[in-house]
Amino acid sequence: MPRIISNYVVAVAALAAMAFTSNATAQDFNAYPVTFRKLQDDGTAGQEEASLAEQIEEMKARLEELEYDLKEKLDDERANDSRKSDTAFDKRLTAIESSVKVQGDSIEDIDSQIPGFVISGHKKPKMKIFGRLHLDWWSFPDAEDGIAALEGEDPEDRVAFRRMRIGVSGDLNDTMFYKYEGEFAGGNDPSYRDAYIGFRDTPLFNTILIGNHKRPYGYDHLNSSRYNIFIERPYIVEAFNQDSRRIGISSNGFNKSKTANWRFGAWHQELTQEGIGFISDHYQPEIAGRLALTPWYDETSGGRGYLHLGVSGSYGWPDGSTATADNAARYRTRAESRHKNRWLDTGRILGADTNNLLGLEAVFNAGAFQLSGEYMTVGVNRVDAIGENLRFDGGYVQAAYMLTGEHMPWNRERGVLGRLKPFENFFSVRDCEGDVKRGLGAWQTAVRYSWADLTDQDIIGGQGDSLTFATNWYWNPYARMQFNYILGEINRPATTDVGGEYNAVGVRFMVDF
Repeated sequence: MPRIISNYVVAVAALAAMAFTSNATAQDFNAYPVTFRKLQDDGTAGQEEASLAEQIEEMKARLEELEYDLKEKLDDERANDSRKSDTAFDKRLTAIESSVKVQGDSIEDIDSQIPGFVISGHKKPKMKIFGRLHLDWWSFPDAEDGIAALEGEDPEDRVAFRRMRIGVSGDLNDTMFYKYEGEFAGGNDPSYRDAYIGFRDTPLFNTILIGNHKRPYGYDHLNSSRYNIFIERPYIVEAFNQDSRRIGISSNGFNKSKTANWRFGAWHQELTQEGIGFISDHYQPEIAGRLALTPWYDETSGGRGYLHLGVSGSYGWPDGSTATADNAARYRTRAESRHKNRWLDTGRILGADTNNLLGLEAVFNAGAFQLSGEYMTVGVNRVDAIGENLRFDGGYVQAAYMLTGEHMPWNRERGVLGRLKPFENFFSVRDCEGDVKRGLGAWQTAVRYSWADLTDQDIIGGQGDSLTFATNWYWNPYARMQFNYILGEINRPATTDVGGEYNAVGVRFMVDF
Protein backbone atom coordinates (compact mmCIF):
# COMPACT_ATOMS: atom_id res chain seq x y z
CA MET A 1 0.00 0.00 0.00
CA PRO A 2 2.78 2.59 0.78
CA ARG A 3 4.31 1.93 -2.66
CA ILE A 4 1.06 2.78 -4.45
CA ILE A 5 0.75 6.04 -2.51
CA SER A 6 4.34 6.93 -3.38
CA ASN A 7 3.78 6.34 -7.09
CA TYR A 8 0.75 8.62 -7.16
CA VAL A 9 2.55 11.37 -5.24
CA VAL A 10 5.42 11.26 -7.76
CA ALA A 11 2.92 11.47 -10.60
CA VAL A 12 1.21 14.54 -9.16
CA ALA A 13 4.60 16.21 -8.52
CA ALA A 14 5.65 15.50 -12.13
CA LEU A 15 2.49 17.12 -13.46
CA ALA A 16 3.16 20.27 -11.47
CA ALA A 17 6.81 20.45 -12.57
CA MET A 18 5.98 19.98 -16.22
CA ALA A 19 3.43 22.76 -16.10
CA PHE A 20 6.33 25.22 -15.64
CA THR A 21 8.99 23.78 -17.94
CA SER A 22 9.12 24.50 -21.66
CA ASN A 23 11.01 21.42 -22.82
CA ALA A 24 8.95 18.64 -21.16
CA THR A 25 7.81 15.83 -23.39
CA ALA A 26 5.18 13.15 -23.30
CA GLN A 27 7.93 10.63 -22.44
CA ASP A 28 8.87 12.63 -19.34
CA PHE A 29 5.23 12.47 -18.19
CA ASN A 30 4.06 8.97 -18.59
CA ALA A 31 0.55 9.55 -17.33
CA TYR A 32 -1.32 11.19 -20.25
CA PRO A 33 -0.30 12.14 -23.82
CA VAL A 34 -0.08 15.92 -23.57
CA THR A 35 2.32 17.87 -25.90
CA PHE A 36 4.32 20.93 -24.71
CA ARG A 37 5.97 23.39 -27.08
CA LYS A 38 8.47 26.13 -26.38
CA LEU A 39 7.13 29.70 -26.88
CA GLN A 40 8.51 31.51 -29.94
CA ASP A 41 9.23 35.20 -30.25
CA ASP A 42 7.82 35.36 -33.74
CA GLY A 43 4.56 37.16 -33.06
CA THR A 44 2.52 34.01 -32.40
CA ALA A 45 2.57 34.28 -28.58
CA GLY A 46 -1.18 34.74 -28.31
CA GLN A 47 -1.84 31.48 -30.07
CA GLU A 48 0.72 29.68 -27.97
CA GLU A 49 -0.77 30.98 -24.73
CA ALA A 50 -4.21 29.82 -25.74
CA SER A 51 -2.85 26.38 -26.57
CA LEU A 52 -0.99 26.22 -23.24
CA ALA A 53 -4.10 27.21 -21.28
CA GLU A 54 -5.97 24.43 -23.00
CA GLN A 55 -3.30 21.90 -22.03
CA ILE A 56 -3.37 23.08 -18.39
CA GLU A 57 -7.11 22.51 -18.22
CA GLU A 58 -6.62 19.02 -19.61
CA MET A 59 -3.95 18.39 -16.98
CA LYS A 60 -6.30 19.55 -14.18
CA ALA A 61 -9.01 17.20 -15.37
CA ARG A 62 -6.54 14.33 -15.51
CA LEU A 63 -5.29 15.14 -12.00
CA GLU A 64 -8.82 14.89 -10.65
CA GLU A 65 -9.16 11.48 -12.33
CA LEU A 66 -5.90 10.33 -10.78
CA GLU A 67 -7.02 11.43 -7.32
CA TYR A 68 -10.31 9.56 -7.73
CA ASP A 69 -8.48 6.42 -8.91
CA LEU A 70 -6.14 6.68 -5.91
CA LYS A 71 -9.06 6.86 -3.46
CA GLU A 72 -10.77 3.85 -5.07
CA LYS A 73 -7.64 1.74 -4.96
CA LEU A 74 -6.92 2.67 -1.33
CA ASP A 75 -10.46 1.69 -0.30
CA ASP A 76 -10.23 -1.59 -2.20
CA GLU A 77 -6.87 -2.48 -0.60
CA ARG A 78 -8.12 -1.71 2.94
CA ALA A 79 -11.15 -3.95 2.38
CA ASN A 80 -8.94 -6.74 1.02
CA ASP A 81 -6.57 -6.48 4.03
CA SER A 82 -9.50 -6.62 6.47
CA ARG A 83 -10.97 -9.67 4.77
CA LYS A 84 -7.59 -11.37 4.73
CA SER A 85 -7.07 -10.56 8.45
CA ASP A 86 -10.53 -11.83 9.46
CA THR A 87 -10.07 -14.98 7.46
CA ALA A 88 -6.65 -15.64 8.99
CA PHE A 89 -7.94 -15.03 12.53
CA ASP A 90 -10.87 -17.40 11.99
CA LYS A 91 -8.50 -20.05 10.69
CA ARG A 92 -6.17 -19.69 13.69
CA LEU A 93 -9.11 -19.79 16.16
CA THR A 94 -10.51 -22.92 14.53
CA ALA A 95 -7.08 -24.55 14.72
CA ILE A 96 -6.71 -23.70 18.43
CA GLU A 97 -10.18 -25.06 19.29
CA SER A 98 -9.42 -28.25 17.40
CA SER A 99 -6.09 -28.61 19.23
CA VAL A 100 -7.71 -28.08 22.64
CA LYS A 101 -10.31 -30.74 21.89
CA VAL A 102 -7.64 -33.19 20.77
CA GLN A 103 -5.61 -32.53 23.94
CA GLY A 104 -8.70 -32.94 26.14
CA ASP A 105 -9.59 -36.24 24.49
CA SER A 106 -6.00 -37.42 24.94
CA ILE A 107 -5.98 -36.53 28.65
CA GLU A 108 -9.28 -38.36 29.24
CA ASP A 109 -7.93 -41.37 27.37
CA ILE A 110 -4.74 -41.41 29.48
CA ASP A 111 -6.70 -40.99 32.75
CA SER A 112 -8.92 -43.93 31.85
CA GLN A 113 -5.94 -46.19 31.20
CA ILE A 114 -3.73 -45.33 34.22
CA PRO A 115 -4.74 -47.28 37.37
CA GLY A 116 -4.48 -45.94 40.92
CA PHE A 117 -5.67 -42.37 40.36
CA VAL A 118 -8.68 -40.80 42.05
CA ILE A 119 -11.24 -39.68 39.50
CA SER A 120 -14.19 -37.49 40.48
CA GLY A 121 -17.69 -38.76 39.88
CA HIS A 122 -18.80 -35.56 38.15
CA LYS A 123 -17.38 -33.04 35.72
CA LYS A 124 -16.79 -30.08 38.05
CA PRO A 125 -15.46 -31.58 41.25
CA LYS A 126 -14.74 -29.53 44.36
CA MET A 127 -13.26 -32.15 46.65
CA LYS A 128 -10.63 -32.09 49.37
CA ILE A 129 -9.00 -34.90 51.31
CA PHE A 130 -8.33 -34.43 55.02
CA GLY A 131 -7.35 -36.48 58.03
CA ARG A 132 -5.76 -36.65 61.47
CA LEU A 133 -3.42 -38.91 63.43
CA HIS A 134 -3.38 -39.00 67.25
CA LEU A 135 -0.80 -41.33 68.77
CA ASP A 136 -1.17 -41.76 72.57
CA TRP A 137 0.84 -43.18 75.42
CA TRP A 138 -0.91 -43.77 78.75
CA SER A 139 0.44 -45.02 82.06
CA PHE A 140 -1.05 -45.46 85.53
CA PRO A 141 1.81 -45.06 88.00
CA ASP A 142 -0.52 -45.34 90.98
CA ALA A 143 -3.97 -46.89 91.31
CA GLU A 144 -5.67 -48.33 94.39
CA ASP A 145 -6.96 -51.88 94.47
CA GLY A 146 -10.56 -50.76 93.98
CA ILE A 147 -9.63 -49.39 90.54
CA ALA A 148 -8.54 -52.88 89.50
CA ALA A 149 -12.06 -54.06 90.36
CA LEU A 150 -13.45 -51.56 87.87
CA GLU A 151 -10.90 -52.39 85.19
CA GLY A 152 -10.94 -56.12 85.76
CA GLU A 153 -7.18 -55.94 86.36
CA ASP A 154 -4.59 -53.35 87.19
CA PRO A 155 -4.76 -50.59 84.55
CA GLU A 156 -2.06 -51.36 82.00
CA ASP A 157 0.15 -48.97 80.09
CA ARG A 158 -0.69 -48.62 76.45
CA VAL A 159 0.61 -47.07 73.24
CA ALA A 160 -2.04 -46.85 70.56
CA PHE A 161 -3.54 -44.61 67.93
CA ARG A 162 -6.45 -42.80 69.52
CA ARG A 163 -7.57 -41.49 66.14
CA MET A 164 -6.52 -42.47 62.65
CA ARG A 165 -8.93 -40.74 60.34
CA ILE A 166 -9.11 -39.86 56.69
CA GLY A 167 -12.03 -38.31 54.87
CA VAL A 168 -13.29 -36.41 51.88
CA SER A 169 -15.59 -33.43 51.58
CA GLY A 170 -16.70 -31.13 48.82
CA ASP A 171 -19.43 -29.34 46.91
CA LEU A 172 -21.84 -31.01 44.52
CA ASN A 173 -23.14 -27.68 43.22
CA ASP A 174 -23.54 -24.12 44.51
CA THR A 175 -25.74 -25.10 47.46
CA MET A 176 -25.18 -28.81 48.11
CA PHE A 177 -22.17 -30.43 49.79
CA TYR A 178 -21.08 -33.67 51.44
CA LYS A 179 -18.60 -35.04 53.99
CA TYR A 180 -17.36 -38.51 54.89
CA GLU A 181 -14.75 -39.38 57.50
CA GLY A 182 -13.53 -42.90 58.22
CA GLU A 183 -11.95 -44.02 61.52
CA PHE A 184 -9.23 -46.69 61.34
CA ALA A 185 -7.81 -46.58 64.86
CA GLY A 186 -9.86 -49.68 65.68
CA GLY A 187 -7.52 -51.91 63.69
CA ASN A 188 -9.61 -54.67 62.17
CA ASP A 189 -12.83 -52.87 63.11
CA PRO A 190 -12.97 -49.64 61.10
CA SER A 191 -15.89 -47.29 61.60
CA TYR A 192 -17.01 -43.87 60.45
CA ARG A 193 -17.55 -40.49 62.06
CA ASP A 194 -19.04 -37.61 60.05
CA ALA A 195 -21.05 -38.98 57.14
CA TYR A 196 -23.65 -36.59 55.79
CA ILE A 197 -24.98 -34.55 52.92
CA GLY A 198 -25.88 -30.89 53.34
CA PHE A 199 -27.64 -27.89 51.84
CA ARG A 200 -26.51 -24.32 52.45
CA ASP A 201 -28.30 -20.98 52.20
CA THR A 202 -31.76 -22.49 52.53
CA PRO A 203 -34.72 -20.25 53.54
CA LEU A 204 -35.40 -20.27 57.30
CA PHE A 205 -33.17 -23.28 58.07
CA ASN A 206 -29.83 -21.89 56.77
CA THR A 207 -27.47 -24.89 56.56
CA ILE A 208 -29.13 -28.32 56.74
CA LEU A 209 -27.21 -31.51 57.55
CA ILE A 210 -28.63 -35.00 56.95
CA GLY A 211 -26.72 -38.03 58.19
CA ASN A 212 -24.29 -38.91 60.99
CA HIS A 213 -23.10 -35.73 62.72
CA LYS A 214 -22.66 -34.20 66.16
CA ARG A 215 -25.57 -33.58 68.48
CA PRO A 216 -25.57 -29.94 69.67
CA TYR A 217 -24.69 -30.28 73.35
CA GLY A 218 -21.49 -30.53 75.31
CA TYR A 219 -19.33 -27.53 74.32
CA ASP A 220 -16.16 -29.59 74.77
CA HIS A 221 -17.56 -32.22 72.41
CA LEU A 222 -18.56 -29.65 69.81
CA ASN A 223 -14.94 -28.49 69.80
CA SER A 224 -12.83 -30.52 67.43
CA SER A 225 -10.31 -32.87 69.03
CA ARG A 226 -7.76 -31.05 66.87
CA TYR A 227 -8.17 -27.91 68.99
CA ASN A 228 -9.15 -29.09 72.49
CA ILE A 229 -6.78 -28.12 75.30
CA PHE A 230 -6.78 -31.48 77.14
CA ILE A 231 -6.12 -34.93 75.69
CA GLU A 232 -9.45 -36.43 76.75
CA ARG A 233 -12.80 -34.80 77.36
CA PRO A 234 -14.32 -34.29 80.85
CA TYR A 235 -16.31 -37.03 82.59
CA ILE A 236 -19.72 -35.48 82.14
CA VAL A 237 -19.34 -34.42 78.51
CA GLU A 238 -18.44 -37.92 77.36
CA ALA A 239 -20.91 -39.63 79.72
CA PHE A 240 -23.94 -37.71 78.43
CA ASN A 241 -22.86 -37.60 74.79
CA GLN A 242 -20.69 -40.62 74.08
CA ASP A 243 -18.86 -40.08 70.78
CA SER A 244 -21.36 -37.23 70.15
CA ARG A 245 -22.42 -38.23 66.62
CA ARG A 246 -25.78 -39.79 65.76
CA ILE A 247 -27.88 -40.16 62.62
CA GLY A 248 -30.20 -37.18 62.29
CA ILE A 249 -31.16 -33.98 60.54
CA SER A 250 -30.32 -30.50 61.78
CA SER A 251 -30.43 -26.80 61.00
CA ASN A 252 -27.32 -24.69 61.63
CA GLY A 253 -26.91 -20.94 61.36
CA PHE A 254 -25.72 -17.60 62.73
CA ASN A 255 -26.80 -13.99 62.53
CA LYS A 256 -25.20 -11.30 60.38
CA SER A 257 -23.19 -9.72 63.20
CA LYS A 258 -22.03 -13.19 64.39
CA THR A 259 -23.13 -12.43 67.93
CA ALA A 260 -25.36 -15.50 67.96
CA ASN A 261 -25.33 -18.96 66.40
CA TRP A 262 -27.65 -21.93 66.76
CA ARG A 263 -28.13 -25.62 66.02
CA PHE A 264 -31.28 -27.66 66.37
CA GLY A 265 -32.70 -30.84 64.95
CA ALA A 266 -33.76 -34.44 65.50
CA TRP A 267 -31.54 -37.48 66.03
CA HIS A 268 -31.73 -41.17 66.74
CA GLN A 269 -30.22 -41.82 70.19
CA GLU A 270 -28.47 -45.11 69.44
CA LEU A 271 -24.76 -44.99 68.56
CA THR A 272 -24.54 -46.69 65.18
CA GLN A 273 -21.30 -45.51 63.60
CA GLU A 274 -19.45 -48.69 64.57
CA GLY A 275 -22.12 -50.97 63.12
CA ILE A 276 -24.59 -51.15 60.25
CA GLY A 277 -27.13 -48.67 61.64
CA PHE A 278 -30.10 -49.39 63.86
CA ILE A 279 -32.68 -52.10 63.28
CA SER A 280 -35.74 -51.72 65.48
CA ASP A 281 -39.37 -50.66 65.46
CA HIS A 282 -38.54 -48.18 68.24
CA TYR A 283 -36.69 -45.21 66.75
CA GLN A 284 -35.63 -43.81 70.16
CA PRO A 285 -35.89 -40.27 68.75
CA GLU A 286 -34.51 -37.13 70.31
CA ILE A 287 -34.91 -33.43 69.60
CA ALA A 288 -32.01 -31.22 70.63
CA GLY A 289 -30.75 -27.68 70.23
CA ARG A 290 -28.13 -25.16 71.26
CA LEU A 291 -28.07 -21.37 71.33
CA ALA A 292 -24.66 -19.71 71.66
CA LEU A 293 -23.97 -16.00 72.13
CA THR A 294 -20.80 -13.97 71.70
CA PRO A 295 -21.75 -10.71 73.44
CA TRP A 296 -18.15 -9.44 73.38
CA TYR A 297 -15.54 -9.96 70.69
CA ASP A 298 -12.56 -7.61 70.38
CA GLU A 299 -12.31 -6.93 66.66
CA THR A 300 -9.42 -4.46 67.00
CA SER A 301 -7.09 -7.11 68.45
CA GLY A 302 -8.13 -9.80 66.00
CA GLY A 303 -10.25 -11.66 68.55
CA ARG A 304 -7.76 -11.83 71.43
CA GLY A 305 -10.63 -10.99 73.74
CA TYR A 306 -14.12 -12.53 73.72
CA LEU A 307 -16.95 -13.84 75.86
CA HIS A 308 -19.08 -16.85 74.97
CA LEU A 309 -22.29 -17.95 76.66
CA GLY A 310 -24.33 -20.96 75.65
CA VAL A 311 -27.32 -23.07 76.60
CA SER A 312 -28.29 -26.46 75.18
CA GLY A 313 -31.03 -28.99 75.76
CA SER A 314 -32.65 -32.16 74.51
CA TYR A 315 -35.74 -34.30 74.99
CA GLY A 316 -35.91 -37.93 73.93
CA TRP A 317 -37.83 -41.18 74.06
CA PRO A 318 -35.52 -44.15 74.74
CA ASP A 319 -36.65 -47.77 74.56
CA GLY A 320 -36.73 -48.49 78.29
CA SER A 321 -38.81 -51.61 77.83
CA THR A 322 -35.62 -53.65 77.74
CA ALA A 323 -32.24 -53.69 79.47
CA THR A 324 -30.51 -54.92 76.31
CA ALA A 325 -28.37 -52.96 73.85
CA ASP A 326 -31.52 -51.61 72.18
CA ASN A 327 -32.04 -49.28 75.17
CA ALA A 328 -30.24 -45.96 74.64
CA ALA A 329 -30.81 -44.81 78.24
CA ARG A 330 -27.27 -45.49 79.43
CA TYR A 331 -24.59 -43.04 80.62
CA ARG A 332 -20.96 -44.06 80.96
CA THR A 333 -17.42 -42.81 80.49
CA ARG A 334 -13.77 -43.57 81.05
CA ALA A 335 -11.74 -41.66 83.65
CA GLU A 336 -10.55 -38.92 81.24
CA SER A 337 -7.83 -41.31 80.06
CA ARG A 338 -7.61 -44.47 77.97
CA HIS A 339 -8.18 -47.85 79.58
CA LYS A 340 -10.32 -50.91 78.93
CA ASN A 341 -13.54 -50.43 80.91
CA ARG A 342 -15.77 -47.45 81.67
CA TRP A 343 -15.25 -46.77 85.35
CA LEU A 344 -18.45 -44.70 85.55
CA ASP A 345 -21.46 -46.58 84.14
CA THR A 346 -25.20 -46.53 84.92
CA GLY A 347 -25.91 -49.58 82.78
CA ARG A 348 -29.08 -49.76 80.64
CA ILE A 349 -31.81 -48.10 82.69
CA LEU A 350 -34.86 -50.34 82.63
CA GLY A 351 -38.18 -48.53 82.50
CA ALA A 352 -36.77 -45.33 81.00
CA ASP A 353 -39.71 -43.62 79.33
CA THR A 354 -38.24 -40.21 78.46
CA ASN A 355 -34.93 -38.45 79.04
CA ASN A 356 -33.97 -34.79 78.95
CA LEU A 357 -30.78 -32.75 79.15
CA LEU A 358 -29.86 -29.19 80.11
CA GLY A 359 -26.41 -27.74 79.54
CA LEU A 360 -24.88 -24.37 80.44
CA GLU A 361 -21.50 -23.22 79.12
CA ALA A 362 -19.24 -20.16 79.22
CA VAL A 363 -15.84 -19.13 77.84
CA PHE A 364 -13.90 -15.98 78.72
CA ASN A 365 -10.70 -15.13 76.86
CA ALA A 366 -8.38 -12.20 77.54
CA GLY A 367 -5.25 -12.35 75.42
CA ALA A 368 -3.16 -15.39 76.37
CA PHE A 369 -5.50 -16.37 79.22
CA GLN A 370 -8.68 -18.41 78.89
CA LEU A 371 -11.24 -19.56 81.48
CA SER A 372 -14.07 -21.93 80.51
CA GLY A 373 -16.54 -24.35 82.04
CA GLU A 374 -19.77 -26.33 81.65
CA TYR A 375 -22.52 -27.75 83.77
CA MET A 376 -24.79 -30.52 82.47
CA THR A 377 -27.68 -32.42 83.99
CA VAL A 378 -29.80 -35.30 82.66
CA GLY A 379 -33.18 -36.42 83.92
CA VAL A 380 -34.60 -39.88 83.24
CA ASN A 381 -38.33 -40.39 83.73
CA ARG A 382 -39.17 -44.01 84.45
CA VAL A 383 -42.50 -45.77 84.33
CA ASP A 384 -44.08 -46.01 87.76
CA ALA A 385 -43.89 -49.78 87.93
CA ILE A 386 -40.10 -49.71 87.69
CA GLY A 387 -39.02 -46.91 89.98
CA GLU A 388 -38.71 -43.20 90.66
CA ASN A 389 -37.34 -40.66 88.26
CA LEU A 390 -33.56 -40.16 88.13
CA ARG A 391 -31.18 -37.22 87.80
CA PHE A 392 -27.47 -37.23 87.05
CA ASP A 393 -25.17 -34.22 86.71
CA GLY A 394 -21.62 -32.95 86.53
CA GLY A 395 -19.37 -30.29 85.14
CA TYR A 396 -15.89 -28.89 84.87
CA VAL A 397 -13.94 -25.64 85.01
CA GLN A 398 -10.59 -25.12 83.34
CA ALA A 399 -8.02 -22.37 82.88
CA ALA A 400 -5.30 -22.12 80.25
CA TYR A 401 -2.47 -19.70 79.55
CA MET A 402 -0.29 -19.29 76.44
CA LEU A 403 3.28 -18.91 77.71
CA THR A 404 4.45 -17.59 74.34
CA GLY A 405 1.71 -14.95 74.07
CA GLU A 406 -0.67 -16.39 71.46
CA HIS A 407 -4.41 -16.70 72.07
CA MET A 408 -7.00 -19.40 71.51
CA PRO A 409 -8.99 -18.30 68.42
CA TRP A 410 -12.79 -18.31 68.45
CA ASN A 411 -15.14 -19.39 65.66
CA ARG A 412 -18.17 -17.11 66.04
CA GLU A 413 -20.16 -18.84 63.31
CA ARG A 414 -20.20 -22.14 65.23
CA GLY A 415 -19.45 -21.14 68.83
CA VAL A 416 -16.33 -23.30 69.19
CA LEU A 417 -12.54 -23.00 69.37
CA GLY A 418 -10.55 -22.33 66.21
CA ARG A 419 -7.05 -23.27 65.04
CA LEU A 420 -4.18 -21.75 67.01
CA LYS A 421 -1.30 -20.35 64.95
CA PRO A 422 2.05 -20.01 66.76
CA PHE A 423 3.93 -16.75 66.43
CA GLU A 424 6.92 -18.91 65.52
CA ASN A 425 6.85 -22.51 64.31
CA PHE A 426 9.09 -25.11 65.91
CA PHE A 427 12.20 -25.95 63.88
CA SER A 428 15.89 -26.73 64.30
CA VAL A 429 18.15 -26.36 61.23
CA ARG A 430 21.65 -25.28 60.25
CA ASP A 431 22.07 -22.12 58.23
CA CYS A 432 24.50 -21.63 55.36
CA GLU A 433 27.26 -20.78 57.83
CA GLY A 434 26.75 -23.96 59.82
CA ASP A 435 25.09 -22.33 62.82
CA VAL A 436 22.01 -23.96 64.39
CA LYS A 437 18.83 -21.88 64.20
CA ARG A 438 15.76 -22.80 66.23
CA GLY A 439 12.11 -21.89 66.54
CA LEU A 440 10.31 -22.51 69.83
CA GLY A 441 6.76 -23.04 68.59
CA ALA A 442 3.93 -22.11 70.98
CA TRP A 443 3.66 -23.29 74.60
CA GLN A 444 0.55 -23.53 76.74
CA THR A 445 -0.14 -24.63 80.30
CA ALA A 446 -3.58 -25.53 81.68
CA VAL A 447 -5.42 -27.02 84.65
CA ARG A 448 -8.89 -28.56 84.88
CA TYR A 449 -11.15 -29.71 87.70
CA SER A 450 -13.89 -32.12 86.64
CA TRP A 451 -16.61 -34.06 88.43
CA ALA A 452 -19.59 -36.28 87.59
CA ASP A 453 -22.32 -37.96 89.60
CA LEU A 454 -24.03 -40.88 87.87
CA THR A 455 -25.61 -42.31 91.03
CA ASP A 456 -29.25 -41.78 92.00
CA GLN A 457 -31.85 -43.99 93.69
CA ASP A 458 -31.11 -47.59 92.76
CA ILE A 459 -28.78 -46.72 89.88
CA ILE A 460 -25.16 -46.83 91.08
CA GLY A 461 -23.23 -45.39 88.16
CA GLY A 462 -20.49 -43.95 90.34
CA GLN A 463 -19.04 -40.57 91.17
CA GLY A 464 -15.81 -39.20 89.79
CA ASP A 465 -13.51 -36.27 90.58
CA SER A 466 -10.27 -35.37 88.87
CA LEU A 467 -7.64 -32.64 88.70
CA THR A 468 -5.66 -32.54 85.46
CA PHE A 469 -2.50 -30.58 84.72
CA ALA A 470 -1.64 -30.05 81.06
CA THR A 471 1.16 -28.71 78.89
CA ASN A 472 0.75 -28.27 75.15
CA TRP A 473 3.58 -27.69 72.71
CA TYR A 474 2.34 -26.42 69.33
CA TRP A 475 4.95 -27.18 66.68
CA ASN A 476 2.94 -25.42 63.97
CA PRO A 477 -0.78 -24.85 63.29
CA TYR A 478 -1.23 -28.50 62.26
CA ALA A 479 0.94 -30.44 64.72
CA ARG A 480 1.48 -30.45 68.47
CA MET A 481 2.42 -32.54 71.49
CA GLN A 482 0.22 -32.79 74.61
CA PHE A 483 1.11 -33.88 78.14
CA ASN A 484 -1.50 -34.57 80.88
CA TYR A 485 -1.09 -35.63 84.48
CA ILE A 486 -4.30 -36.66 86.27
CA LEU A 487 -5.07 -37.01 89.97
CA GLY A 488 -8.45 -38.72 90.18
CA GLU A 489 -10.87 -40.66 92.35
CA ILE A 490 -13.81 -42.94 91.55
CA ASN A 491 -16.42 -43.78 94.20
CA ARG A 492 -19.22 -46.31 94.04
CA PRO A 493 -21.58 -45.61 96.98
CA ALA A 494 -23.23 -48.64 98.57
CA THR A 495 -20.49 -50.89 97.24
CA THR A 496 -17.28 -52.08 98.88
CA ASP A 497 -13.82 -52.56 97.45
CA VAL A 498 -14.84 -50.84 94.20
CA GLY A 499 -13.23 -47.57 93.17
CA GLY A 500 -10.50 -45.50 94.71
CA GLU A 501 -7.81 -43.02 93.80
CA TYR A 502 -5.66 -43.20 90.71
CA ASN A 503 -2.90 -41.28 88.93
CA ALA A 504 -2.59 -41.26 85.16
CA VAL A 505 -0.03 -39.85 82.74
CA GLY A 506 -0.84 -39.23 79.09
CA VAL A 507 1.17 -38.02 76.11
CA ARG A 508 -0.18 -37.39 72.63
CA PHE A 509 1.55 -36.68 69.33
CA MET A 510 -0.93 -35.30 66.84
CA VAL A 511 -1.14 -33.93 63.30
CA ASP A 512 -4.01 -33.06 61.02
CA PHE A 513 -4.08 -32.28 57.33
